[in-house]
Amino acid sequence: MEEQSERKFPAFPFKPYSIQVDFMSSLYQSLDRGGISMLESPTGTGKTLSIICSALQWLVDRKEKQISENTADSSKNPSGSDDEPDWMKNFVASKETPIEEKKDIKNKLGHRSMRLTKNRNKKPFGELFNHIGEGEEKVKKNGKGKSDGEELNDEEFLVEEYESEEEGGVGCGQSKRKGGGVYLSSSDEEKDDRFDDEDEEEAALKIYFCSRTHSQLSQFVKELRKTVFASQLKVVCLGSRKSLCINEEVLKLGNAGRINERCLELQKNKKDDVSKMKNLGAGGRIHRTKASCRCPMLQKHKLQKQFRGEIYQEDSLDIEDLVQLGRRIGTCPYYGSRSMVPPADLVVLPYQSLLSKSSRESLGLKLKNNIVIIDEAHNLADSLISMYDSKITLSQLERVHSQIGKYFERFRNLLGPCNRRYIQTLMVLTRAFLQFLHLENSEGDANTCCEGVSGAKSANDGSMAINEFLFSLNIDNINLVKLLRYIKESNIVHKVSGYGDKTASLYNGSTLKDGDESYDEGSSLSAFQALADMLLSLTNNDGDGRIIISRRSTGSGQEGGYLKYVMLTGEKIFSEILDKAHAVVLAGGTLQPIEETRERLFPQLTPDQLHFFSCSHIVPPESILPVAVSRGPSGRCFDFSYSSRSSPEVVEELGLLLSNLVTTVPEGIIVFFSSFDYEGQVYDAWKASGILSRISKKKHVFREPRRNTDVEVVLKEYKTTIDAVSNGDLKADPTLHINGAILLAVVGGKISEGINFSDGMGRCIVMVGLPYPSPSDIELIERVKHIEGLGETNSSKASQFDEHYNGDVKAGFGILRSCKRRGKDYYENLCMKAVNQSIGRAIRHVDDYAAILLVDARYAADSKKRSFSHPSNKLPQWIKARLVSKTDNYGEVHRLLHQFFKFNKKRGIQQPLASFQS
Repeated sequence: MEEQSERKFPAFPFKPYSIQVDFMSSLYQSLDRGGISMLESPTGTGKTLSIICSALQWLVDRKEKQISENTADSSKNPSGSDDEPDWMKNFVASKETPIEEKKDIKNKLGHRSMRLTKNRNKKPFGELFNHIGEGEEKVKKNGKGKSDGEELNDEEFLVEEYESEEEGGVGCGQSKRKGGGVYLSSSDEEKDDRFDDEDEEEAALKIYFCSRTHSQLSQFVKELRKTVFASQLKVVCLGSRKSLCINEEVLKLGNAGRINERCLELQKNKKDDVSKMKNLGAGGRIHRTKASCRCPMLQKHKLQKQFRGEIYQEDSLDIEDLVQLGRRIGTCPYYGSRSMVPPADLVVLPYQSLLSKSSRESLGLKLKNNIVIIDEAHNLADSLISMYDSKITLSQLERVHSQIGKYFERFRNLLGPCNRRYIQTLMVLTRAFLQFLHLENSEGDANTCCEGVSGAKSANDGSMAINEFLFSLNIDNINLVKLLRYIKESNIVHKVSGYGDKTASLYNGSTLKDGDESYDEGSSLSAFQALADMLLSLTNNDGDGRIIISRRSTGSGQEGGYLKYVMLTGEKIFSEILDKAHAVVLAGGTLQPIEETRERLFPQLTPDQLHFFSCSHIVPPESILPVAVSRGPSGRCFDFSYSSRSSPEVVEELGLLLSNLVTTVPEGIIVFFSSFDYEGQVYDAWKASGILSRISKKKHVFREPRRNTDVEVVLKEYKTTIDAVSNGDLKADPTLHINGAILLAVVGGKISEGINFSDGMGRCIVMVGLPYPSPSDIELIERVKHIEGLGETNSSKASQFDEHYNGDVKAGFGILRSCKRRGKDYYENLCMKAVNQSIGRAIRHVDDYAAILLVDARYAADSKKRSFSHPSNKLPQWIKARLVSKTDNYGEVHRLLHQFFKFNKKRGIQQPLASFQS
């Protein structure tokens, strides 16, 4: 292996800086060594391009090495082993033929079996429904229950016979005729939707690169195109259905969950489905096939083949390119891109697709001996466990319970004993959940059900361990694993939800148009899926998570409460990736503190087994001015703690600070608040006091919208204003002297992560307070309690937190104060990681410059009094090294800002910034 100092990366399109060479060399070594590594490079240092040029260079080198080794082996023994008999060579050579034949035979048998089953079942069911159809007759007699001559065909909703271990005697419970069962996660159903007839050879070695958002993946592909690897390697970019779907009827649904449901439904409705009958009034009936029998974008496999062929001819397409190509050809880019995973050298995909086990399996991602690179990994642990959360609302439970009850009442006499038992079990479970959430209406049961619920006796919210929850509801004797198997294999969910939706539409006098079923957030299918997810969560180990119980109504009154399972440990989940892959690399702008990540995801590794690399920033020290601002222009102390931030004096002082900044700072200012609610409160106060009007005379004011879909519009207007100022062509009232724009944003919003504010768009970043998450969040406090107890015995865990917690802020602060190290560090790290992500939006390249104002007295302190957990100690090193941690008054801050911007406007004058701070 070459020495680090001698290794070259010829694919890098520019002359790399020394820190970029160091980063690429460290990554190359990490891939050679294998195992897990964490690589940190500040935002704006060309991290993405460095990852591409290093990782793909390693991939090319490794493939060339494998080829040369194979060539050497074959030259030594060109005809194979001399000891190998001819019949064995011939057997190996012809091994593929039987597989193809098996596929063909299997397909033919499958179609024959389907036809036989339909013919066998049609007559008995028809006869039965001629005698047992009381409910149907009621529908027919009621004129309101009939619409456009369409009838309720009960036969299609009757679930197939099902044999469990007890009835069948052998093996697992199974449907006598396999159907496409309900998915326990949406990914499970996708397994039936692959294009196996077009399978290509799996690449010998590949790299999986994943990031959090689709925009970040698109940025990765754009950087990849700057290198020769874009044309040398096979690259595929995966995305969600919402991002890649081109079926306009499905896209109209808008919501990602509804789009997923509709897409999967279309895959189930094959062309050979039984055709429906339609009444033509007195004129009789005609046969017709449902218009939604299959997505039109997937009906022609030849177009899918053409789609793949054109991708091979193009250089690395991102999600937008795939959508355009799919529209031009007229075929689905979502499934087209999925079918290209096996032969790809580089797979670019979102977090969810790689970190979720069900998604990996459905996409056919094979991690064994391959490379996994996870970018933006600063919140990996929380992102990972949140994928395994589940939630069901009171309204969803009521819907499911009602539909199961009506279905059972209608089909009771037609169901086999096994189906009856499982459906009754589902009714028992949903009834128990409902009673638990309706405790205020059944005080007699309250004491029994609430026993063990933290805080449930004093408030509407609380939490429980899984076993406590099952015992308190008296459902601990139900075999949830067998019940889930039944749900998946019997297709009961689609039968019940389909029957419920159909009867509802007929009784309401409205007809569901073909392919236009209602898939809103309260749809039956969504409700049943939420129930299946919750039941699956209840099969986890008792200590893996907690059940959150909420009986509070929302402001709109639509949700009267919910049950939510919160996963607490990610170690087992992440080990599935770590154990299979040759190397796993966690990359990000700010990964510290790495100890927390190690303890939560791979505690089996000792600190010396974890490779960590961190580099400095490429910008010179003179290009940044971080200042801790403890006092405002009128001398008031800035205290944005939870109890003081809403005081009129603090809000007014912040407004006075901004009124001064808009005259000093050129071009753009980004102001980050802790939440949308607080930003709205401050904005309204400034508007009423006239401060907003003063700010607007110097800079146009923009606000981050709550809806992500509106963010792009605001950013475009903000950028247009900045560009107009920079170019000197801003058309405005000359008496206003507009010198730029100010953008009020929110920590944790879309603007705080993934959006770059280079040059004039972000000349000053103002961080208002310390954005600690609210201690009223029960899920957060449960995670804090779990992390505090990592490595402790169960008995010591229980003794640490004796008080019950129900969402009360004071109680939450009490639990945080009782934490000794891990829990408190986690809470502080959540805050400072958010701060670091937000303030890192400004400096994006070597010639960029920006001021960073940390507005809160808690940022400023005497260095001798600082503890390990002081906020300034958790700032990135490149900011901490230049931090002006103490200013006596705002006049000092104003002077520093004035000199900083004056100096950076005249880059030719070599003057050290240190003189500005004397």
